[in-house]
Amino acid sequence: MKGITHLVSLSLLIALALALLVPGAGIAEAQGSIQVAPYGTTSGGESVDEYTLTNAHGMEVKIITYGGIITSIRVPDRYGNMANVTLGFASLEDYETNNTSYFGALIGRYGNRIAGAKFTLDGVEYTLAANNGPNSLHGGLKGFDKVVWDAQEAEAENGVALQLSYLSADMEEGFPGNLSVTVVYTLTDDNELVIDYSATTDKPTVANLTNHAYFNLAGEGTGSIDNHILMINADRYTPVDDTLIPTSELAPVEGTPFDFRTPRLIGPSQRSPDEQIVYGRGIDHNFVLNRDSFDDTSMMLAAVLYEPAFGRTLEVWTTEPGLQVYCENWEGQWANPMKFGPGGNFYRQDEGIALETQHFPDSPNQPDFPSVTLLPDETYETTTIFKFDVD
Repeated sequence: MKGITHLVSLSLLIALALALLVPGAGIAEAQGSIQVAPYGTTSGGESVDEYTLTNAHGMEVKIITYGGIITSIRVPDRYGNMANVTLGFASLEDYETNNTSYFGALIGRYGNRIAGAKFTLDGVEYTLAANNGPNSLHGGLKGFDKVVWDAQEAEAENGVALQLSYLSADMEEGFPGNLSVTVVYTLTDDNELVIDYSATTDKPTVANLTNHAYFNLAGEGTGSIDNHILMINADRYTPVDDTLIPTSELAPVEGTPFDFRTPRLIGPSQRSPDEQIVYGRGIDHNFVLNRDSFDDTSMMLAAVLYEPAFGRTLEVWTTEPGLQVYCENWEGQWANPMKFGPGGNFYRQDEGIALETQHFPDSPNQPDFPSVTLLPDETYETTTIFKFDVD
């Protein structure tokens, strides 16, 4: 009996060694997965689901079909500890009633502001909802952040993917054309969250889609992002008036609080007395990414965000010409004081930073900006990658 036990133990040791040396031998390799569960019912009676995407390394992204909202992104720090690094709420009711900050949401039809809540296309003036002072913001009163998207799993070569789709009807929120939109979230085994946007229309319209996730690489609810270090690949930015509409100038960042061409702390720029910072109560500006031309749609590194205490790094890659940077300037005492995250944490000003890849604000009214016109024989296509790592 002793000899048999010895042989069994030896066999197990050999099997374990083979499993460590040969991929797939003896012990199965870790694989990504998608799970779906009910998240709740909207006030209008629509069912909402939550999808949990997990990659082979345990990184996890949660997305709900209401607004296509990213509710959680869990990534490791330099010590291997996992934390949620995006801001959000704990319930569907909160997202419906309190999400004036657009936490984690898909934004459309037009991300950012349109001056005077109107624009002219092919000689026809279109009037939109003025939901941000005199201007239209993020698609109007019921933009893509407030609708329930259709969802299904999608194929991914290196990870797992979720496809969301929505048909925005002609003249919805004042925008012309039936716009058919598809957004694919892919969580790769390289710890990347890839967002692929596509859209088609049956009549000329404007389109500018983005995602409004806020990041705090120390972890959601841990406090200010002032000590985060930011690099932006932009020599120019678009100054704004006191309603945050671009003046049409593409101004150099050199010598301004917007000069992040080399990595620097966010806090000093947020606290600058510069008139532009005063207008936005902090950074709320579009950066003109360093491309050879506005026709260049190649994938490029737009920004790098780093948090030194825990060592998490976020790279932002995009095919877009612009990057809107917004540091949650209107939270806490500035706005609704009842903003609580999923961990029960009260959000104050500057607890997250949004890095919104996009075309420029007010482009429909600014002929010198990259065009946002979409025609019936064209397909709107753009990709953004959020790549997470540690130092």
